[in-house]
Amino acid sequence: MDELKHILEILKQVKKSLERKDYLTIKKLSDEVIAHASVHQDPDLIAIAVIIYSLSKLIEREDYKKGKEWNVFYNKFCGNINDMIIGLEKKDIKIFRDEVAANRELIDSLSPYLKTYITDVFSKAKINKASKLYDQGISMEKTAKILGVSMWELQEYTGQKKIDDVHLTLTMPIKNRIKLAEEIFG
Repeated sequence: MDELKHILEILKQVKKSLERKDYLTIKKLSDEVIAHASVHQDPDLIAIAVIIYSLSKLIEREDYKKGKEWNVFYNKFCGNINDMIIGLEKKDIKIFRDEVAANRELIDSLSPYLKTYITDVFSKAKINKASKLYDQGISMEKTAKILGVSMWELQEYTGQKKIDDVHLTLTMPIKNRIKLAEEIFG
């Protein structure tokens, strides 16, 4: 239940960032969700990370926003984010999951041009988030399977990283690891 509260707070921050068109903050929030998803390997968390990251990429780019269809899509997409928040506030996972599915259906309803473009953004977002999960220590095979990407796509993407893109971090202190293990395994 604490995880749901955390995701609720992230979605609220996404909503505020959407109002400011702050795609950089939205990208960071997506990475935060992926960090939690790597621990819990929850498909809902992974779907949210992909949705949030895709949204940041859609806001970042300007070339396809000229058509009337874009505004309708964007407003419905933001409405779905808001409805996800409402579902989590009510502790109603069904509403939350229905809104995640509604985002997929929304993309299917687009014209061929915008649908192709947005589908491409979501596809690349899946690969990006798969790479982030892999960076968190989940095996490449499992990561590819969770996100529905091929191992080839994931290997190709992770192989493109420069040494500057790799963040070397200290491992978690042993006391924190024990505490985390106790939380996970009861």
